[in-house]
Amino acid sequence: MTQAEALDILKMGHNVFITGAAGSGKTHTLRAYIDYLNKSNASVAITASTGIAATHIGGSTIHSWSGLGVRDSLSEQDLSEMEERQYLWRRYDQVRILIIDEVSMLHHFRFDLLDKICRFFKRNDAPFGGMQIVLCGDFFQLPPVTIMGEPEASFIHKSDVWEEMNLKICYLSEQHRQNIEDEYFKILNEIRGNDVGTDTYELLQSRLNQESESKIPPTRLYTHNIDVDAVNNRELGKIAGEAKIYAMSSKGRAAIVETLKKSCLSPEKLSLKIGAKVMFVKNNFEKHYVNGTLGIVVAYDSAGYPIVETLSGKRILATPESWMIEEEGKIKAEINQVPLRLAWAITVHKSQGMSLDAAEMDLSKSFIKGMGYVALSRVRSLKGLKLLGINQMALRVDEGVFEYDQTLRSLSKQSQSELKKMTASEMKKEQGEFLAKVAGSKKIKEEKIATHHKTKNLLLQKLSLEEMAEARGMTTETIVSHIEKLLEEDPSFDVQYLFNANFTDERFQKIEKAFEKSLAKNGDYRLAPVRGLLGPDFDYLELRIARLFLGK
Repeated sequence: MTQAEALDILKMGHNVFITGAAGSGKTHTLRAYIDYLNKSNASVAITASTGIAATHIGGSTIHSWSGLGVRDSLSEQDLSEMEERQYLWRRYDQVRILIIDEVSMLHHFRFDLLDKICRFFKRNDAPFGGMQIVLCGDFFQLPPVTIMGEPEASFIHKSDVWEEMNLKICYLSEQHRQNIEDEYFKILNEIRGNDVGTDTYELLQSRLNQESESKIPPTRLYTHNIDVDAVNNRELGKIAGEAKIYAMSSKGRAAIVETLKKSCLSPEKLSLKIGAKVMFVKNNFEKHYVNGTLGIVVAYDSAGYPIVETLSGKRILATPESWMIEEEGKIKAEINQVPLRLAWAITVHKSQGMSLDAAEMDLSKSFIKGMGYVALSRVRSLKGLKLLGINQMALRVDEGVFEYDQTLRSLSKQSQSELKKMTASEMKKEQGEFLAKVAGSKKIKEEKIATHHKTKNLLLQKLSLEEMAEARGMTTETIVSHIEKLLEEDPSFDVQYLFNANFTDERFQKIEKAFEKSLAKNGDYRLAPVRGLLGPDFDYLELRIARLFLGK
């Protein structure tokens, strides 16, 4: 499928999975759709499975955006606590399209948890609460890492919600990565197709102990968990002279700052010398570098920042860049560092998502199916590859991934065929109808100033909660949040008419007693302990409304 065809499918509002080989234009297609939505002022959440991937597309991690955080399970109490965060209500109330990039690194069980949270906040039992879901990734990458104590991890196509989503598969087949050779692209596709012939194997062997055609030493990719930092520090130590140190600066909430630091490939303390081999770890198209661009430190500017000479001979001044997490337009945490790391060595796992100018790798120790493909697909051309060894395991891919890839290819052809059967007017009509639903859904900034006061005007008219929700195009829960804020500002504000519309005296008395017991035991008015006392006959919305009349 071409990028243009995938974009047409996206614009019709279907749930979509964009996949394909390295260099097929997955991220480019994603950016084109984001630009289209932004021009229409549509509210879209741009996320990725990891912090470094999120920075590539100008978004945040899906874990941070959704409120899931690091959880690997969700209890009713977790949902209750999340329910009381007004910024989450505003976020879910507004967003119409959710984009998740690099989904190969997302655990299948967390994908189901994300679905659960979206349904909960949207009060809609359709997959992900009825939002358009756009996924992007490649299952030929290494599977998500399982930390001790977590459930066994699989790719997200093993999740419960996957089959419910009615996804349109867009398997991109064009080759777009700059500088990647047709010959090398063919090698990668043969590995993906589990069809590596003698010619391809001999072609790869021709790179055994062959130096890269580059004046920059290639990055070493290691398959085993060795101390890469030790290798880099040892090489740096071979260069005479004193190292220049660049310390990372940060601001914001400590826990979020730590999350950013872990996702950033640039170290907290970056040590450099003239002659050091480095890699850029962020995209900056204006300065002509991307995540994975290699170079040598050749000088410092008057402010002491490194000047890096790349493969092409271009000299780039590397000044500090920022990585940040935003919520509701406010920066919650930010780190700043020169976007470089020493690049004599890096692990295969950390190389995922990068496009390297030159790499040296020993694939004779490949021990996981697919590891060879991931390592080889990091390099932009055959000339940039130096092999120290290769075994048959390096050229094999997981049978389950290969079989499912055939299914994805078939489903993509089906999506392509359905698209071609549509007339131009039919397609434009569907695209127009979807755009009409989502265009302008992004809230204008000035509305933030007094959105709960707009609800106040409806309260003065004695409208019911449901009527106010309909009038404002919001959920009932969001309206209740507005009332909570109004009562914080003015505890004497009269909302008594809502009591008679929502409670009998007997039922309210039961709720009031439960709140009193919970207060005595827990010292607060949280909903989860109260519902635990009352049982499932009382839902969280009812308890939130009741809390309005308890003076808390």
